[in-house]
Amino acid sequence: MKRACITGGAGFIGSNLAERLCAQGVEVVIVDDFRTGRREYVTDVMRGGRARLVEGDVLDQAVLEQAFAGCDWVFHLQANADVRRGLEHPWRDLEQNTIATANVLEAMRAREVKRIAFASTGSVYGEPGVFPTPEDVPFPTQTSLYGASKLACEGLIAAYAAGYGFTGVICRFVSILGERYSHGHVFDFYRSLKRDPARLQVLGDGRQEKSYLYVQDCLSAILTAAARHHDEPGAHIYNLGTEETMLVDDSVRMIAKHLSLAPAVEHTGGRRGWIGDSPLIHLDVDRIRGLGWRPRLTIRQALARTLEWLDAHEDVWREQADALSAVELAR
Repeated sequence: MKRACITGGAGFIGSNLAERLCAQGVEVVIVDDFRTGRREYVTDVMRGGRARLVEGDVLDQAVLEQAFAGCDWVFHLQANADVRRGLEHPWRDLEQNTIATANVLEAMRAREVKRIAFASTGSVYGEPGVFPTPEDVPFPTQTSLYGASKLACEGLIAAYAAGYGFTGVICRFVSILGERYSHGHVFDFYRSLKRDPARLQVLGDGRQEKSYLYVQDCLSAILTAAARHHDEPGAHIYNLGTEETMLVDDSVRMIAKHLSLAPAVEHTGGRRGWIGDSPLIHLDVDRIRGLGWRPRLTIRQALARTLEWLDAHEDVWREQADALSAVELAR
Protein backbone atom coordinates (compact mmCIF):
# COMPACT_ATOMS: atom_id res chain seq x y z
CA MET A 1 0.00 0.00 0.00
CA LYS A 2 1.54 3.30 -1.13
CA ARG A 3 -1.23 5.88 -1.03
CA ALA A 4 -4.61 5.56 0.67
CA CYS A 5 -7.61 7.85 1.02
CA ILE A 6 -9.73 7.81 4.17
CA THR A 7 -13.25 9.23 3.97
CA GLY A 8 -14.27 10.51 7.39
CA GLY A 9 -10.55 10.72 8.15
CA ALA A 10 -10.96 13.32 10.90
CA GLY A 11 -13.45 11.20 12.83
CA PHE A 12 -12.99 8.72 15.67
CA ILE A 13 -11.87 5.67 13.70
CA GLY A 14 -10.62 7.53 10.63
CA SER A 15 -8.16 9.76 12.46
CA ASN A 16 -6.70 6.79 14.32
CA LEU A 17 -6.34 4.97 10.99
CA ALA A 18 -4.62 8.01 9.45
CA GLU A 19 -2.03 7.95 12.23
CA ARG A 20 -1.51 4.20 11.84
CA LEU A 21 -1.00 4.39 8.07
CA CYS A 22 1.30 7.42 8.28
CA ALA A 23 3.44 5.57 10.83
CA GLN A 24 3.75 2.74 8.28
CA GLY A 25 4.99 5.15 5.62
CA VAL A 26 1.76 5.23 3.59
CA GLU A 27 0.81 8.50 1.91
CA VAL A 28 -2.59 9.46 3.32
CA VAL A 29 -5.33 11.65 1.89
CA ILE A 30 -8.06 12.62 4.33
CA VAL A 31 -11.57 13.56 3.17
CA ASP A 32 -13.78 15.22 5.77
CA ASP A 33 -16.32 18.04 5.95
CA PHE A 34 -15.89 18.41 9.75
CA ARG A 35 -19.54 18.14 10.57
CA THR A 36 -18.59 15.50 13.12
CA GLY A 37 -14.83 15.15 12.55
CA ARG A 38 -12.43 17.32 14.54
CA ARG A 39 -9.51 19.26 13.12
CA GLU A 40 -7.34 18.65 16.17
CA TYR A 41 -7.50 14.91 15.50
CA VAL A 42 -5.55 15.31 12.25
CA THR A 43 -3.22 18.16 13.22
CA ASP A 44 -0.26 15.89 13.93
CA VAL A 45 -0.52 13.83 10.74
CA MET A 46 -0.91 17.01 8.68
CA ARG A 47 2.22 18.48 10.21
CA GLY A 48 5.25 17.90 8.04
CA GLY A 49 3.18 16.76 5.07
CA ARG A 50 2.60 13.21 6.28
CA ALA A 51 -1.05 13.50 5.26
CA ARG A 52 -3.05 15.76 2.96
CA LEU A 53 -6.54 17.09 3.61
CA VAL A 54 -9.28 17.43 1.02
CA GLU A 55 -12.04 19.26 2.83
CA GLY A 56 -15.46 18.54 1.41
CA ASP A 57 -18.58 16.41 1.28
CA VAL A 58 -18.59 12.80 0.08
CA LEU A 59 -21.72 13.68 -1.87
CA ASP A 60 -19.54 15.94 -4.05
CA GLN A 61 -18.13 13.82 -6.86
CA ALA A 62 -15.42 16.36 -7.74
CA VAL A 63 -14.11 16.31 -4.16
CA LEU A 64 -13.82 12.52 -4.22
CA GLU A 65 -12.14 12.34 -7.60
CA GLN A 66 -9.58 14.90 -6.46
CA ALA A 67 -8.89 12.92 -3.30
CA PHE A 68 -8.65 9.51 -4.97
CA ALA A 69 -6.07 10.48 -7.61
CA GLY A 70 -3.09 8.14 -7.37
CA CYS A 71 -4.51 6.05 -4.51
CA ASP A 72 -4.34 2.27 -4.43
CA TRP A 73 -6.82 1.93 -1.52
CA VAL A 74 -9.89 3.80 -0.30
CA PHE A 75 -10.95 3.31 3.33
CA HIS A 76 -14.58 4.40 3.33
CA LEU A 77 -15.37 5.20 6.97
CA GLN A 78 -17.63 8.25 6.57
CA ALA A 79 -21.25 7.59 7.56
CA ASN A 80 -24.22 8.77 9.53
CA ALA A 81 -24.01 6.56 12.60
CA ASP A 82 -27.01 7.83 14.55
CA VAL A 83 -28.87 4.51 14.74
CA ARG A 84 -31.17 5.53 17.55
CA ARG A 85 -32.71 8.56 15.81
CA GLY A 86 -32.88 7.05 12.33
CA LEU A 87 -36.68 7.17 12.16
CA GLU A 88 -36.62 10.91 12.86
CA HIS A 89 -34.69 11.60 9.65
CA PRO A 90 -35.02 8.56 7.35
CA TRP A 91 -33.48 10.30 4.35
CA ARG A 92 -30.19 10.87 6.19
CA ASP A 93 -29.18 7.19 6.30
CA LEU A 94 -29.94 6.76 2.62
CA GLU A 95 -28.07 9.91 1.65
CA GLN A 96 -25.07 9.81 3.99
CA ASN A 97 -24.55 6.04 3.80
CA THR A 98 -25.92 4.50 0.60
CA ILE A 99 -25.76 7.39 -1.87
CA ALA A 100 -22.41 8.48 -0.44
CA THR A 101 -21.04 4.97 -1.01
CA ALA A 102 -22.34 4.99 -4.59
CA ASN A 103 -20.48 8.28 -5.10
CA VAL A 104 -17.31 6.79 -3.63
CA LEU A 105 -17.47 3.79 -5.97
CA GLU A 106 -18.08 5.97 -9.03
CA ALA A 107 -15.21 8.28 -8.11
CA MET A 108 -12.99 5.23 -7.69
CA ARG A 109 -14.02 4.00 -11.12
CA ALA A 110 -13.27 7.40 -12.64
CA ARG A 111 -9.80 7.41 -11.06
CA GLU A 112 -9.18 3.69 -11.73
CA VAL A 113 -8.88 2.84 -8.03
CA LYS A 114 -10.07 -0.71 -7.46
CA ARG A 115 -9.55 -1.47 -3.77
CA ILE A 116 -11.97 -0.40 -1.04
CA ALA A 117 -12.22 -1.26 2.66
CA PHE A 118 -15.69 -0.46 3.93
CA ALA A 119 -16.88 0.16 7.50
CA SER A 120 -20.12 -1.79 7.72
CA THR A 121 -21.91 -2.88 10.88
CA GLY A 122 -23.22 -5.86 12.81
CA SER A 123 -26.58 -4.08 12.60
CA VAL A 124 -27.05 -5.61 9.14
CA TYR A 125 -27.98 -8.86 10.92
CA GLY A 126 -31.06 -7.26 12.50
CA GLU A 127 -32.08 -9.73 15.21
CA PRO A 128 -30.65 -13.06 14.02
CA GLY A 129 -31.48 -16.45 15.48
CA VAL A 130 -27.87 -17.67 15.56
CA PHE A 131 -25.30 -16.59 18.18
CA PRO A 132 -22.42 -16.02 17.81
CA THR A 133 -23.59 -14.72 14.42
CA PRO A 134 -21.44 -15.77 11.41
CA GLU A 135 -21.03 -13.79 8.20
CA ASP A 136 -23.12 -16.26 6.17
CA VAL A 137 -26.19 -16.39 8.44
CA PRO A 138 -29.48 -15.94 6.53
CA PHE A 139 -30.49 -12.30 6.92
CA PRO A 140 -33.62 -11.64 8.95
CA THR A 141 -35.88 -8.64 8.46
CA GLN A 142 -33.94 -5.40 8.80
CA THR A 143 -34.73 -3.61 12.04
CA SER A 144 -33.02 -0.23 11.56
CA LEU A 145 -32.68 2.22 8.69
CA TYR A 146 -28.99 2.44 9.51
CA GLY A 147 -28.48 -1.30 9.12
CA ALA A 148 -30.55 -1.37 5.94
CA SER A 149 -28.55 1.49 4.42
CA LYS A 150 -25.25 -0.24 5.24
CA LEU A 151 -26.48 -3.51 3.75
CA ALA A 152 -27.32 -1.62 0.56
CA CYS A 153 -23.75 -0.27 0.56
CA GLU A 154 -22.42 -3.81 0.84
CA GLY A 155 -24.55 -4.82 -2.13
CA LEU A 156 -23.17 -1.97 -4.23
CA ILE A 157 -19.58 -2.90 -3.35
CA ALA A 158 -20.21 -6.55 -4.23
CA ALA A 159 -21.77 -5.52 -7.54
CA TYR A 160 -18.80 -3.28 -8.43
CA ALA A 161 -16.48 -6.13 -7.47
CA ALA A 162 -18.32 -8.46 -9.84
CA GLY A 163 -18.80 -5.92 -12.63
CA TYR A 164 -15.57 -3.92 -12.56
CA GLY A 165 -13.08 -6.21 -10.86
CA PHE A 166 -12.96 -4.24 -7.62
CA THR A 167 -11.58 -5.65 -4.38
CA GLY A 168 -14.03 -4.94 -1.57
CA VAL A 169 -13.09 -5.69 2.04
CA ILE A 170 -16.32 -5.32 4.03
CA CYS A 171 -15.92 -5.13 7.80
CA ARG A 172 -19.00 -5.57 9.98
CA PHE A 173 -18.12 -3.88 13.27
CA VAL A 174 -19.51 -4.24 16.73
CA SER A 175 -19.41 -0.97 18.72
CA ILE A 176 -15.91 0.50 18.79
CA LEU A 177 -14.33 1.99 21.92
CA GLY A 178 -11.09 3.84 22.58
CA GLU A 179 -9.35 7.16 22.23
CA ARG A 180 -11.47 9.82 20.45
CA TYR A 181 -14.68 7.86 20.97
CA SER A 182 -17.60 10.30 21.04
CA HIS A 183 -20.75 8.48 19.98
CA GLY A 184 -22.69 5.66 21.58
CA HIS A 185 -24.29 4.68 24.85
CA VAL A 186 -21.03 4.58 26.86
CA PHE A 187 -20.42 8.20 25.84
CA ASP A 188 -24.04 9.07 26.61
CA PHE A 189 -23.88 7.48 30.09
CA TYR A 190 -20.60 9.23 30.91
CA ARG A 191 -21.90 12.59 29.73
CA SER A 192 -25.22 12.16 31.56
CA LEU A 193 -23.50 11.32 34.84
CA LYS A 194 -21.24 14.33 34.48
CA ARG A 195 -24.33 16.49 34.06
CA ASP A 196 -26.33 14.81 36.85
CA PRO A 197 -24.28 12.54 39.15
CA ALA A 198 -27.33 11.54 41.19
CA ARG A 199 -29.42 9.72 38.59
CA LEU A 200 -29.16 7.99 35.23
CA GLN A 201 -31.89 6.92 32.82
CA VAL A 202 -31.16 3.71 30.89
CA LEU A 203 -33.28 2.86 27.88
CA GLY A 204 -34.75 -0.65 27.97
CA ASP A 205 -34.24 -3.06 30.85
CA GLY A 206 -30.44 -2.82 31.05
CA ARG A 207 -30.13 -6.51 30.19
CA GLN A 208 -29.24 -5.83 26.58
CA GLU A 209 -26.04 -7.72 25.78
CA LYS A 210 -23.52 -5.84 23.66
CA SER A 211 -20.10 -6.51 22.19
CA TYR A 212 -17.32 -3.95 21.86
CA LEU A 213 -13.88 -3.74 20.25
CA TYR A 214 -10.92 -1.46 20.99
CA VAL A 215 -10.24 0.95 18.12
CA GLN A 216 -6.62 -0.11 17.59
CA ASP A 217 -7.67 -3.76 17.48
CA CYS A 218 -10.32 -2.80 14.93
CA LEU A 219 -7.70 -1.09 12.76
CA SER A 220 -5.39 -4.09 12.97
CA ALA A 221 -8.23 -6.32 11.76
CA ILE A 222 -9.10 -4.02 8.84
CA LEU A 223 -5.46 -3.79 7.74
CA THR A 224 -4.96 -7.55 8.13
CA ALA A 225 -7.92 -8.22 5.84
CA ALA A 226 -6.83 -5.56 3.34
CA ALA A 227 -3.34 -7.05 3.13
CA ARG A 228 -4.76 -10.55 2.68
CA HIS A 229 -6.92 -9.51 -0.27
CA HIS A 230 -4.72 -6.81 -1.83
CA ASP A 231 -4.46 -8.69 -5.12
CA GLU A 232 -7.72 -10.62 -4.90
CA PRO A 233 -10.76 -9.06 -6.61
CA GLY A 234 -14.18 -9.78 -5.15
CA ALA A 235 -16.18 -8.98 -2.03
CA HIS A 236 -14.61 -10.28 1.19
CA ILE A 237 -16.74 -9.97 4.33
CA TYR A 238 -15.46 -10.07 7.91
CA ASN A 239 -17.10 -9.68 11.30
CA LEU A 240 -14.95 -7.61 13.65
CA GLY A 241 -15.43 -8.01 17.39
CA THR A 242 -14.32 -9.98 20.40
CA GLU A 243 -15.59 -13.27 21.75
CA GLU A 244 -17.02 -11.43 24.77
CA THR A 245 -20.18 -9.49 25.51
CA MET A 246 -21.20 -7.10 28.28
CA LEU A 247 -24.58 -6.26 29.75
CA VAL A 248 -25.60 -2.61 29.49
CA ASP A 249 -26.13 -2.52 33.27
CA ASP A 250 -22.60 -3.83 33.79
CA SER A 251 -21.21 -1.01 31.66
CA VAL A 252 -23.25 1.45 33.75
CA ARG A 253 -21.76 0.03 36.94
CA MET A 254 -18.23 0.26 35.54
CA ILE A 255 -18.71 3.88 34.43
CA ALA A 256 -20.25 4.87 37.76
CA LYS A 257 -17.42 3.19 39.69
CA HIS A 258 -14.84 4.95 37.52
CA LEU A 259 -16.48 8.29 38.39
CA SER A 260 -16.83 7.31 42.09
CA LEU A 261 -20.62 7.71 41.85
CA ALA A 262 -23.64 5.73 43.06
CA PRO A 263 -26.48 7.09 40.92
CA ALA A 264 -30.10 5.99 41.07
CA VAL A 265 -30.57 4.05 37.83
CA GLU A 266 -33.97 4.31 36.15
CA HIS A 267 -34.83 1.79 33.40
CA THR A 268 -37.46 2.75 30.84
CA GLY A 269 -38.42 -0.93 30.40
CA GLY A 270 -38.72 -3.37 27.52
CA ARG A 271 -36.16 -5.65 25.88
CA ARG A 272 -34.65 -2.93 23.70
CA GLY A 273 -33.75 0.72 24.13
CA TRP A 274 -35.30 1.93 20.86
CA ILE A 275 -36.72 0.57 17.62
CA GLY A 276 -33.82 -1.19 15.92
CA ASP A 277 -31.82 -1.75 19.12
CA SER A 278 -30.86 -5.42 19.21
CA PRO A 279 -31.13 -7.03 22.68
CA LEU A 280 -28.13 -9.26 21.88
CA ILE A 281 -25.12 -8.53 19.68
CA HIS A 282 -22.51 -11.27 19.55
CA LEU A 283 -20.63 -11.83 16.27
CA ASP A 284 -18.71 -14.93 15.24
CA VAL A 285 -15.15 -13.71 14.51
CA ASP A 286 -13.57 -17.01 13.48
CA ARG A 287 -13.07 -15.80 9.89
CA ILE A 288 -10.87 -12.80 10.80
CA ARG A 289 -9.11 -14.84 13.47
CA GLY A 290 -8.30 -17.33 10.71
CA LEU A 291 -6.04 -14.64 9.20
CA GLY A 292 -4.00 -14.59 12.41
CA TRP A 293 -5.65 -11.52 13.99
CA ARG A 294 -6.36 -11.40 17.71
CA PRO A 295 -7.66 -8.50 19.84
CA ARG A 296 -5.16 -7.18 22.36
CA LEU A 297 -7.67 -5.72 24.80
CA THR A 298 -10.70 -7.19 26.52
CA ILE A 299 -13.97 -5.27 26.57
CA ARG A 300 -13.32 -4.08 30.12
CA GLN A 301 -9.83 -2.91 29.22
CA ALA A 302 -11.17 -1.06 26.17
CA LEU A 303 -13.88 0.57 28.27
CA ALA A 304 -11.34 1.62 30.90
CA ARG A 305 -9.15 3.28 28.26
CA THR A 306 -12.17 5.05 26.82
CA LEU A 307 -13.15 6.46 30.21
CA GLU A 308 -9.59 7.62 30.85
CA TRP A 309 -9.59 9.41 27.51
CA LEU A 310 -12.92 11.09 28.25
CA ASP A 311 -11.54 12.23 31.63
CA ALA A 312 -8.65 13.90 29.83
CA HIS A 313 -10.80 15.49 27.10
CA GLU A 314 -13.58 17.28 28.88
CA ASP A 315 -14.08 19.56 25.87
CA VAL A 316 -15.40 16.66 23.76
CA TRP A 317 -18.20 15.51 26.02
CA ARG A 318 -18.97 19.01 27.31
CA GLU A 319 -19.47 20.40 23.79
CA GLN A 320 -22.04 17.71 23.09
CA ALA A 321 -23.68 18.20 26.48
CA ASP A 322 -24.03 21.93 25.79
CA ALA A 323 -25.48 21.21 22.33
CA LEU A 324 -27.98 18.77 23.83
CA SER A 325 -29.04 21.34 26.45
CA ALA A 326 -29.62 23.89 23.70
CA VAL A 327 -31.86 21.44 21.82
CA GLU A 328 -33.81 20.62 24.97
CA LEU A 329 -34.36 24.32 25.73
CA ALA A 330 -35.61 24.90 22.18
CA ARG A 331 -38.30 22.22 22.51
